[in-house]
Amino acid sequence: MKDDILKHLHDIREAALAISRFVNGKTFDDYMHDELLRSGVERKSEIIGEALNRIRRDDPTILDKIREHRNIVSFRNILVHGYDSIDDRIVWGIIEEDLGNLLEDVEGLIENADQTHDASDE
Repeated sequence: MKDDILKHLHDIREAALAISRFVNGKTFDDYMHDELLRSGVERKSEIIGEALNRIRRDDPTILDKIREHRNIVSFRNILVHGYDSIDDRIVWGIIEEDLGNLLEDVEGLIENADQTHDASDE
């Protein structure tokens, strides 16, 4: 795997982990009433979507291993270009239902790349 793609995967993982930290112990009501929390989640979501866009440009086959990658990129585009139409319920639903899958997929790709790299060093 190219170093650039691995860097993007690390960026996705770090952004997803940050979202997890941000919302840990929070409720949807907390999210709705905390502008800073919403802004942080949205910014990290933009980073995730942009990193996926960059992976798509470099090696689109990698995206086949990331569930919902098209929806994630579409969500990023809505955050960036349709900021005035963001539905907080949808954002919260993505956090609750999809963030774990994204982390699982990306961590698997990183681990596989690390094992491949280690094997080539032997």
